Amino acid sequence: MNGVHSKTYRLEKPRRHEVQSWTRATKQSLCLMWQKVKIQLMLSMSFLVTVFWYCRRLYGFLAQLLKWWSDYLQRKLIKNRSVLAEVDLLGYSAREWKGETKQAKHMREAYNELFWNYHIKYLRQVKKDNYCVLRAVLFQILSQGIPFPSWMRERDILKLPEKLLYSQGCNWIQQYSFGPERYTGPNAFGKLRKCMETLKTNWIEISGTKDHEERGNLCNALFSDESKEHRLYEAIKFIMLYEVVEAYEQIKNREEPIPHLFSLLLARDTSSDPLSFMMNHLNSIGDSGCLDQVEIFLLGYLLEVKIRVYRLHRFNTEEFQVNYPDEYRREWNEISLLTEDDRYYHIPVIRT
Repeated sequence: MNGVHSKTYRLEKPRRHEVQSWTRATKQSLCLMWQKVKIQLMLSMSFLVTVFWYCRRLYGFLAQLLKWWSDYLQRKLIKNRSVLAEVDLLGYSAREWKGETKQAKHMREAYNELFWNYHIKYLRQVKKDNYCVLRAVLFQILSQGIPFPSWMRERDILKLPEKLLYSQGCNWIQQYSFGPERYTGPNAFGKLRKCMETLKTNWIEISGTKDHEERGNLCNALFSDESKEHRLYEAIKFIMLYEVVEAYEQIKNREEPIPHLFSLLLARDTSSDPLSFMMNHLNSIGDSGCLDQVEIFLLGYLLEVKIRVYRLHRFNTEEFQVNYPDEYRREWNEISLLTEDDRYYHIPVIRT
């Protein structure tokens, strides 16, 4: 028996040695593999950390670039904007009318009157050029979402230049001048049609926008684009001319009575007929002249708005507050202007 056990013991000893060797080899292999994997993991982690760091830096750089570009566009938009944001009325008065001169005191009193008794708390400054009153009126019409006048909805205003040129034989509209551009010539008809298209397209789009903030953004963008702006004003000027031609034809043909404002306008020596009205008045608007009071009457009439004007230089007189036109319909919308000299106009903002 002892011999058998001794023999068995001798057989198991080399097997145990083989198992230990195999185990040792396996451990070593696993250790080597783990070392390689560990190195790969460390390299991968280092790569990922590096990529993350660079991505973070790139994100930060792009964010700064986007902010800079956004600020640049905002500054450019504000710089080009022809109707500025609201400012405090009394603060504006104090800045613009310093000192103790008679005129400065008069203006500050007028501004105080507006603030306390007319609930006008803010002011929107309007670019001072010879389109000023057209800009102030049209900006309010669009920003308030006032729709096309009823007569413009009934007719296609894009055809007004064609009607005036061909149907009524007014070939003298080739002498029409486009404000500071001072263009006259055979292409006047095509330029007028583009102006009418710009007016109609923008008016329909903006007045159809129900959200007040979005409508305000559209107006700010439009009134930061000088070329589009000028086309709007030239379209309004041409519609004024068209209305005068219509009224003049009615007077000649002794048709139905016309509003009194046309009698006032045609009674002037410088605008006794449509051609003289265009040559002596309309052509200079936007260039060297602006709208006279009788022309503001016409502007309110054709746009079907009551234009209430606060004339600060007429403070403490009956002419401090006037309406253009004085004959208006009850359903017309109302807009307000503020002027210190009957030449340049700003937009008063009422808060109750």
